[in-house]
Amino acid sequence: MRIILSLAIIAASTVPSLALPICSGGHRADRKVTCIVDGDTGWENGVKWRLKDIDAPEISHPECKSERRDGIAARDRVAALLGDGNYRLEAHGTGYYGRELVKITLSNGQDLGQLLLREHLAQPWPNHANPWCR
Repeated sequence: MRIILSLAIIAASTVPSLALPICSGGHRADRKVTCIVDGDTGWENGVKWRLKDIDAPEISHPECKSERRDGIAARDRVAALLGDGNYRLEAHGTGYYGRELVKITLSNGQDLGQLLLREHLAQPWPNHANPWCR
């Protein structure tokens, strides 16, 4: 079961897919979509979230070709890890762009952000450089 926790539960649902869809189209809040934007951003039942304390490579405005390639790899890994619907999103306030800052715990108890760091698909946030374009 997928859950966003804040002061109240924002969303709970089960999705029998193998991977979450990649976000497309507008009006995501109105459509209450659940999808992945990139390695650190997604939507859960119409609520936009960003993983707390990590930074994944950019896809839409990369600084170099390798950043885009690594960004797609991070996005696809997150979509696959969350695809079974068995994860928990815990809210930790609102970020700079109005996104819900979250920690995501996978069904096996692993923290998604820490897993992405170990797999070199993200770096700690705040950061001071772009390691994907060196």
